[in-house]
Amino acid sequence: MKHISADSVFAALSAQEPITLLDVRTEMEHKKAHIAGSTHITLGEVKEKVAKRIPKKDATVYVYCLSGSRSELIVPFLEQIGYTDVYSMDHGLLAWRAKGYPLVSD
Repeated sequence: MKHISADSVFAALSAQEPITLLDVRTEMEHKKAHIAGSTHITLGEVKEKVAKRIPKKDATVYVYCLSGSRSELIVPFLEQIGYTDVYSMDHGLLAWRAKGYPLVSD
C-alpha cells in the first residue's frame, strides 16, 4: 500500500496538482471539518459510489480519514477495482491539524 504525508498532500494542493482528495469519514465528521475541495464518501458508501464520483481509474487519489485507519482499509479496495494511483494519507487529519494546515466546515 502506498502512503503519503500530510506535508506532501499540502504541497500538491498548493501547487494545484491534479489530485482527488477522498474523505472517507462520517457525514458529521466531514461537516465539522475537512480539507477544502475534498470528495466525501463515507467508508460504508465507497463501494457503491466511488466509480460514479471518481470515474477516472488513473486519477491520483489521496484518501484520508481522522487517523489513517479507515483510509488504509479503502486503498486496497480501490486498487482491487482498478484505481492505479491511490495513497493513504499517513495519520489522516490528526497529522494535517498538527501541521496547522487549513480546514473548512459546512
